[in-house]
Parts: sequence; C-alpha cells; structure tokens
Amino acid sequence: MSYLLLLLATLAWSFVGVLVKTASTMVDSAIISFARFFFGVICLVIYLFIRDGKVQIRLGMKWIWIGAIGKAVNYVFENIALKIGYSYGNILVQPVQTVVLLLAASWLFKERIAPRGWMAAALCVVGVLVVGWNGTPWDELAEGSGLTTLLFTFAGIGAAVHVLSQRMLLKTMDNGNMNLSVFLVSTIIVAAPVPVYSHGFTGPVSVWAWVSLILLGVITGLSFFWFAEAIKKVPFMIVALVGNSMVFFAVLWAYLFFRDPITIYIIGGTLIFVAGFLLLNFPMPRRNAGVQANADAQVEAKVEV
Repeated sequence: MSYLLLLLATLAWSFVGVLVKTASTMVDSAIISFARFFFGVICLVIYLFIRDGKVQIRLGMKWIWIGAIGKAVNYVFENIALKIGYSYGNILVQPVQTVVLLLAASWLFKERIAPRGWMAAALCVVGVLVVGWNGTPWDELAEGSGLTTLLFTFAGIGAAVHVLSQRMLLKTMDNGNMNLSVFLVSTIIVAAPVPVYSHGFTGPVSVWAWVSLILLGVITGLSFFWFAEAIKKVPFMIVALVGNSMVFFAVLWAYLFFRDPITIYIIGGTLIFVAGFLLLNFPMPRRNAGVQANADAQVEAKVEV
C-alpha cells in the first residue's frame, strides 16, 4: 500500500502542469490559483473531519502567515508561467526550491553543508539554466523562455519559504491541521485581488476545465498525506528515485496531451538537475549529518505541490 501511495503522489504532482494548462482554456491564472487552494481546503476539511471528527484552525502564528504567503507566491507565479509557457515548465520549481532550501539550511539554521550538497545545488542551477535557455537566441530570451524561467524561479522561492514554515510549525502542529491553516490563509491571500485583476472566464466553459480545477485542489489537499504515509515504510532510496521521476512524467504528459516540443536542451537540463536531486537525496554515511539533514528537508520539500 505504501508503494501505491508513493506512486499516486508522484503521478499527481506530474499532472499539475497539464491540469493548469487545461483549466487555463476556461479561466485566468488568478482563478486557477484560488481554485487550487479553495478545493484543497475543502478536501482537507473532509479528510480531517473523517479522521479526527474535528478540525483545528490556527491563524495567530507567525509561521502560518509566512508559509501561506510563500505558498501563494508559489502557485500564483507557477500558474502564470504555465499559462504562457509549456505545460512541463513547472519541473523548474523543484530544483530552485532545492537550492533555496540548501542556502537556508546553511545561513539560517547554521547547518553544515558538505561538498556533496553544494555540488548537488550546482547541478540544479545548471539544469535550470539549460532548460530555461532551451537553445533560444540570447536576444529572444527576455520575451520567451527567459520570462517563464524567471516566473518559475519566483515560484520555487515561494515553495521553499513554505517548506521552511513547515519545519517550524511541525514542532507544535500535525501535518493535516497545519496545512489546513496555511492553505486557508493562502486562499484569502490569492482571493483578495481577484475582483480587481481577474478577467474571470476567458474561454469556453468545459467539463474538462472544471474537472482540472477540482483535481488541482485534490492534489493540493491530499497528495502530501499519500507521500507522508509512504515514506514511513518505503526505503529511502526508492522514495528518492520514484519521487524525482515526477519530472520525467511531467515532460511525458506535456508531449502526449499538448504535443509540447521536447528538445535536447530540455532532456539534457532535466537529466542534470535530476542528477542533483539524486546526489542530495541518496542515503549517505552518518558522519555527513549536515547533508543528511538536508536530504530530510528535501523529503519535506516534496510533500507540498
């Protein structure tokens, strides 16, 4: 069962780009961001009520708001970039998040990062640059892939801030109620500008677009439960391999559903930053405690999509 949950979480994350792209045929990115949180909150409330018979919402904690802002930034910029770019573009979020988490571990938490960790970060940066470049002439980068890469970079920074907030909040809260509180605040944050900046329905109403919006919320609300339950029993090496395979699935779905062009630069860059993930996540000797701590941080980093 644990292996099935791990696979479900990985597949769910890999479909995010395709679902956002499908939903964008009907509504703008502001509505998509709101829907991802709104339906996610509904899923969490139902799940927690079934599990515990109650829900606990805490809004008075600093890290709840920091995490909510980070996750809102993650979704807002990711959705904009997916709407104007390719549906596999969000594979760039995870390597950016990895680098930010390593820097935070070193500077904020004073954890020792072994050379292996910095090498992994360098591979992530190089991979992102190669995918973002994608062979585009330098004078055209600002108008095309350069802009989407920048947006995904902001999204990755926001995702990392959210993971850091989880690290602080898990000391006093359980996963479910913590994320319910964070996602509720995030819903309010992304909903506030909708009446002013959103264009609402920008295309024909379709069943698939509505299904995509709901599924995005389900992924937001439930995928981290699947992943959290899976890593309790699945060997860490398998978690690293299966979890990071998400990027390959994302590229595959992009080609199958939208025929997004897959160039040698996309393949090469993806392989480079996946190598960085594996270098960072694979088990290592106990003496490298600082690196192992960051591997654990990466497990947390994959918990939220």
